[in-house]
Amino acid sequence: MNLHLPDAGATAELGAALALAFPGAASAGVVVHLCGDLGAGKTSCARGLLQALGVASRIRSPTYTLMEIYPTGVATCVHVDLYRLRGGADLEGLGLRDYLSPGHLILIEWPERGEAAVPAADLMVALEDAGSGRGARVQGCSASGEAWMRNLVSDSRLVPYLSNLT
Repeated sequence: MNLHLPDAGATAELGAALALAFPGAASAGVVVHLCGDLGAGKTSCARGLLQALGVASRIRSPTYTLMEIYPTGVATCVHVDLYRLRGGADLEGLGLRDYLSPGHLILIEWPERGEAAVPAADLMVALEDAGSGRGARVQGCSASGEAWMRNLVSDSRLVPYLSNLT
């Protein structure tokens, strides 16, 4: 699914739509890769998702803490930012694999920085600057991710942002 997001508010709305479409993490942890350059909207998207899942506390970018954990009624959300990592060896100390279990949703910004040590994505969200707004490509990468995509496609709130459905 390709989207044109005219502003930061629309990027947060994408995150909220992802939250509403979330199929759950009952049988295994679910992993989302948030990709894009600096300022592309990864944290805005994650913040919109977390707020829509009911996180009422301040949602900080985990750029310096590397990982923030938010319990919600749907799943325990683990928001990770790997920008400052030098490679996959740095990831092992975070204990991220401990969260690859039922009831967990893991949002990973800059997944490429963790190399092969990063868990595979169920859903991939790639954001980029696109003229006056942002472009977003959302892709299911597993059975869970495909279920998420089916739910997302049925969300009529995204209709204004659809530029191409693939």
